[in-house]
Amino acid sequence: MSLIDPNMDTEPNQEVEQSTTVDDNAVTETSETVETVEEAIKPEQPTTVDNNAVTETVEIVEITETIKTVATDYNSMTKNELIDLLKEIIEKEVDSIKNEVEAIKLNYYKKLKTETEEQKKLFIENGGDENNFIPQKDESEEHIKTLLNEFKIKKANYTAALEKEKENNLIQKQHIIEQMKMLVDNNTDVSVHINEFRDLQKKWRSIGNVPATANTELWKQYNLLQESFWDLIKINNELREYDFKKNLELKTQLCETAEKLIAEEDVVLAFQKLQKLHDEWHELGPVARDLREQIWSRFKEASTAINKKYQIYFDNIRKIEDDNFETKIALCEKIEALDFSGFNSFKQWDEASKTVMGWQDEWRRIGFAPRKDNQKIFDRYRKACDTFFSAKVEYYKETRAIFNQNLEKKRALCDQANALKNSTDWKETSEKMIELQKEWKTIGTIPKKYSDEIWKEFLSACDYFFEQKTKNFSGQKTAETQNLAKKSELITAIQQLNVTENPAEALVKLRELMAEWNNVGHVPFKEKDRIYKEFRTSVDKQFEALNVDASQRRLDNFKNNLKDMTVRGENKLFREREKLVRTYEHLNSEIATYENNIGFFTSASKKGGGLIKEMERKIEALKEEAKLIEQKINMIEDAIQ
Repeated sequence: MSLIDPNMDTEPNQEVEQSTTVDDNAVTETSETVETVEEAIKPEQPTTVDNNAVTETVEIVEITETIKTVATDYNSMTKNELIDLLKEIIEKEVDSIKNEVEAIKLNYYKKLKTETEEQKKLFIENGGDENNFIPQKDESEEHIKTLLNEFKIKKANYTAALEKEKENNLIQKQHIIEQMKMLVDNNTDVSVHINEFRDLQKKWRSIGNVPATANTELWKQYNLLQESFWDLIKINNELREYDFKKNLELKTQLCETAEKLIAEEDVVLAFQKLQKLHDEWHELGPVARDLREQIWSRFKEASTAINKKYQIYFDNIRKIEDDNFETKIALCEKIEALDFSGFNSFKQWDEASKTVMGWQDEWRRIGFAPRKDNQKIFDRYRKACDTFFSAKVEYYKETRAIFNQNLEKKRALCDQANALKNSTDWKETSEKMIELQKEWKTIGTIPKKYSDEIWKEFLSACDYFFEQKTKNFSGQKTAETQNLAKKSELITAIQQLNVTENPAEALVKLRELMAEWNNVGHVPFKEKDRIYKEFRTSVDKQFEALNVDASQRRLDNFKNNLKDMTVRGENKLFREREKLVRTYEHLNSEIATYENNIGFFTSASKKGGGLIKEMERKIEALKEEAKLIEQKINMIEDAIQ
């Protein structure tokens, strides 16, 4: 009993959908149905596809993407950069770089032509006769010609190798045809050679393209031999019907899958999946003759619907790109109309920067403009932004002179503080030190690179004097020891505080214990850090149990420390305020830097979107910290008043 060949051709010559791609070497064998075991029907000719034919829609997409990439990568490069890039990529495979080489060549000669036209224009403007103009020789042109010629040679070698491979494929396929002839002409029972024949078919499909001149005749011989061979096979009717039924089920499933793809929102994905369905369709065997046209029409109808949506999708993209172009023109006009000529403060520049960066955020949310206008409108946008930020940078440069003057004033105060720090005239020197600190506050910002160093020098001199003064008047060791014991008791009370039964009452009690802690005097110096750390850890633990906001906890802690600083004198308050003011200025400077830098990023790039989100997160964190520092400064100023 003979079996149906699953590799027989599947469909009659139907028109292939415009968007469907088919491998010309993956054509399957077909057969017609037979009514009886004794009656064999020859298979129809398989659908053949020109191996050089690429479907229109796919070709448009590939060309569009290639040109868009080329325009983005090479338009802004100089001639020498283009030559260097060509020298780098020319070592790659010919087929993978031919579009890039052509793009580099076009961009290079476009720039060379522009330079020649500029030379000619200048020659005419200087009184020269247009007919006598001789362009200057560009040495880089010989270089690029050499590289292009080298690529041309490589391309020719590649083409020759490809043709040689096709000739080898032709020889192999001709050999397969000879083997098939031997099987067809064999006088023995050909059914015993079914597996051997199928192996030859499989081997045929695994071989690549052949020269176009021999392709048609070769296929004719191949199909004729298939028909002859399968005509000799007596097909069991029951198995044949089962095979037809199975193929019908599989093709029905493909139809259902294609029909579901019509509702797919991602039309590009639906189109790509449709191509795979067509490949699967052509690999399947035949169905009953009376159902072939019906099942094919169903599949074709679904394919047509998907192809139509695909075409409409790209029509809509073109409409969206036109709208994007108009929106981008309006944004450029806004940036160009911004008048910053009268700005004379950091606040004005910062507010204007926020406005411009807001427009930049809006720009990044807008999609591409039409390809022919996209680069031109981006250049206009970049020029407008660069004009604004360049003016801002220039303003900041001019302020450096003022910063340097402030630096000299603070250095003079440091010298005075160092000269006074060893004085033992405690009262008079204390007053002078406080006056120096007040004068320090009136001096403006200095260059950041000197900021920490000079502040530490000034603070060190002041601290040294007041520490010596404190040591001179200290002598209450017994009281400090008692204070240490009292603070230890307060820590124990805080740790034993039950915050679960009545949280509100526990919070009031906790604040009372903290206030009592602040009212206790000094402890021995060597125990100061240890006992405070233990106190701080216990308080933080209870605050966490009470779900008190972290920022509020920091303000509460600072408020308690402020009471201690108030007891220690106005000098300590001034030093703390100066420290906070410097921190506040430093935070604002960092915020301004991030906000300025974020304007130079674009979300269209591969990594641009992630960097912008990270910088925005940092800016928000810095602003929260600056707000907390500002509240602390206000609390100190209230305490001083």
